[in-house]
Amino acid sequence: MYAIVEIAGQQFKVEKDQSIFVHRLEGEEGSNVEFEKVLLIEDGSKINVGTPVVEGAKVSAKILNHLKGDKVIVFKKKRRKGYRKKNGHRQYMTKIQIENIQAN
Repeated sequence: MYAIVEIAGQQFKVEKDQSIFVHRLEGEEGSNVEFEKVLLIEDGSKINVGTPVVEGAKVSAKILNHLKGDKVIVFKKKRRKGYRKKNGHRQYMTKIQIENIQAN
């Protein structure tokens, strides 16, 4: 059984007991969160597609920890002008574990 769910503006294909990294969520480590924007649920051979969301479906997850992603270097340069800019960025992430996928 899997579901397509929207978490923090992004869509993820999730299954029970799966761990994923998402953009930083509100809540403390160890707390539970529920996502109600479930776009699709597949249970065996039965597929339920929402318009735009599946009514009554929700996915519950547990926040494992908050962390920062890998550093991304942004380097801009214009040739023959002496223009160079170097910038770095680390995205704030949250690691969650899917505990339950509940259909209608």
